[in-house]
Amino acid sequence: MKYLITLLLIALTSIAPFHAHGAESPIQQKEPVPAINTKEDFAVRGYDPVSYFTSGKPEVGSPLFVYEWRGVRWRFVSSDHRDVFKTDPERYAPQFGGYCAMAMSLGRIADGDPEQWAVVDGKLFLNNNARAQALWNEDRPGNISQADKNWPLMPKKPNTSSAAADKVSRGALK
Repeated sequence: MKYLITLLLIALTSIAPFHAHGAESPIQQKEPVPAINTKEDFAVRGYDPVSYFTSGKPEVGSPLFVYEWRGVRWRFVSSDHRDVFKTDPERYAPQFGGYCAMAMSLGRIADGDPEQWAVVDGKLFLNNNARAQALWNEDRPGNISQADKNWPLMPKKPNTSSAAADKVSRGALK
């Protein structure tokens, strides 16, 4: 019995440091979120993700130029922008699924506002509001690094297009 108690104490003391040094996940979100934020039924709220790179500013996309990628509809200001996106969507899609970069650095999820943005090292980042943008700007490299670590840990569910969702709701897809 004494031997068993000694083994138990050794096991408990060897496990305790892992818990005390941050073994818990930094992620606050427990329920899965869509992998790509589709507030207002479109990625980037209907703004053209290519415009941040070509015009240097956010531009609202047109309902005439829509492309579906990863189960999400994306709008563009022109067919040229749509076609550029089609060739390399990973390059133009916002980081962290279009959710707030500052929130992601804190292990949280928040909507990304297309008007609160930055292109850093060829990647598009959105933030939730001007305050989040200002905080994020205080340490862009550190916040990006932490968000890059947190994003893979965030529970996600795949997006489905509205057409697929309609079929699912009618029982057409199994």
